[in-house]
Amino acid sequence: MLTDWIPLLRDLRQYRKGWLTRDVVAGLSVTAVQVPTAIAYASLVGFPPEVGLYACILPVLIYALFGSSRQLVIGPDAATCAMIAAVLLPMAGGDLGYYLKLSAAMAVTAGLLMVLGGMARMGFIVNFFSRPILVGFLNGIALSIIVGQLGKLFGITMVNRDFGPSLLELARRLGEMNAYRLGVGLATLMPLILTFRYAPRSPAALIALLIPSLAVFLMGLDAHAVNLVGEIPSGLPSFALPGLGYEGAQSIFMSSVGLVIIIFTGGVLTARSFAARNGYSINADQEMRAIGFANITSGLFGGFAVTGADSRTAVNDASGGKTQLVSVISALATAGILLFLTQPLGYLPIPALAAVLIFSAWGLLDIDGIRRLRSIDHFEFKLSLLTTIGVLVIGVLPGVVFAIALALSNVLLKIYKPKDTLLGVVPGLKGYNDLSISEAARPVPGVIIYRFDAPLLFFNADYFKTRILSLVDNTEPKPRWFVLNVESISQLDSTGAQAVDELIDELQNRGVHLVVARPKVYMRKYGQVLGLIKKIGTDNMFYSVHSAVSAILKREERDNMVESESITERSHET
Repeated sequence: MLTDWIPLLRDLRQYRKGWLTRDVVAGLSVTAVQVPTAIAYASLVGFPPEVGLYACILPVLIYALFGSSRQLVIGPDAATCAMIAAVLLPMAGGDLGYYLKLSAAMAVTAGLLMVLGGMARMGFIVNFFSRPILVGFLNGIALSIIVGQLGKLFGITMVNRDFGPSLLELARRLGEMNAYRLGVGLATLMPLILTFRYAPRSPAALIALLIPSLAVFLMGLDAHAVNLVGEIPSGLPSFALPGLGYEGAQSIFMSSVGLVIIIFTGGVLTARSFAARNGYSINADQEMRAIGFANITSGLFGGFAVTGADSRTAVNDASGGKTQLVSVISALATAGILLFLTQPLGYLPIPALAAVLIFSAWGLLDIDGIRRLRSIDHFEFKLSLLTTIGVLVIGVLPGVVFAIALALSNVLLKIYKPKDTLLGVVPGLKGYNDLSISEAARPVPGVIIYRFDAPLLFFNADYFKTRILSLVDNTEPKPRWFVLNVESISQLDSTGAQAVDELIDELQNRGVHLVVARPKVYMRKYGQVLGLIKKIGTDNMFYSVHSAVSAILKREERDNMVESESITERSHET
């Protein structure tokens, strides 16, 4: 159905008159935050200010039509801007025209990949990016933006762009600081902090930028003294193909894949959080397509890569916005500003925009998240820190790839040498439980009850067999029975099945009987082909650990009686 592709049509059919006022107020509030923020982000990337505004018109309208979130606002974002600058500036070689073409082509390519991914139902990939990586990534982006904007705040024209060299250069050149520009920056920063603290629902960026802009205009300070944005051409964006050619598109393809990860992950996580807050769910595949269409539009109409903007989405939600009509109103209002109000925007001081970016980047820093990770899991804490360091030292995309590789390596290591559990009798608990949960717990005499807590596959099959034989060889007194609880072995392949086959022989050579508890359906597949079921014996397979141990104890009791009778008979004979 058409409404499945264009959710805004469904929302408008169910629209209530009382929502219109809220949506209009929210749309204008979003515009008040969006316009100065977009100009600031364009400055961060190194683009003319109008490029940031172009990215807030048609892309926002397109997402409003196709997105499944009712609150998400699309626009320029710190993470995407940082990646664009890090990847494309070296390729552009100082040529602004070529830089804009590269950026447009990158947005279009990333958008096409997302549209195709959404149609192929690949929205689930957002679940593969763990919270530690996202926290570390955003912390790295925040720190790099803050250091990168300090030069503009202090009125120093920086040569270096990388985190470490920029910090050293700034420390070395502090004597060149421009008092006028620093004063303008601080005059912007203080209202931002105060507004955020005491009036969080107000358009803090607009309020903070009005003060220095009016001061510059009324005092007649020249552009050289405080470094103004300057003239912004009025008019709406026009259609233009990037025109890079095959080789140019090929050179940015892998970077576009990395951009997809950042755009989609950031956008969907923001959409999910606000959807949960407002009592509805989003469709990840729909979001992938919608954000993809928005990026294609942005690249073709003078903008650059966009994603879900958490600060503007928060303004929308706080203002009571009910539907994506908020985004439509915001886009139209931004277009009106571009047509009729570009002259006042030219008085925006660059140090003031730097202050807005520093304040926004500070909001990205998740110190509490790092503390929580440290208290929960040391590996995830280290992974988050390494992601931050990677972003700062080796770059945005390589840093993220490095962190994802570390996370996947940890998952493989956990499967290669997984947690396993020895079960026994725990006082006060029914059945057979983990022996490590109580010092009073004890194993069943002569029996090892073992649970392997991972899939049994080709890369951990040898460890599985070695671990079990080690337990048997190092247990005193020597066990007579080994109960293998397979309830946690969710998958089995041919190599794992072969390991079980070899384990049966090894245990028999040691005089130990193998019993299987809680067998899975997959055992039929491998058990019949390899003869495992016949080798183990159907009388040695049980649907619970309790029934397995009960059967073992009865057999032990029976064997003891037989042995006792045999001894009695021999004694009578003698």
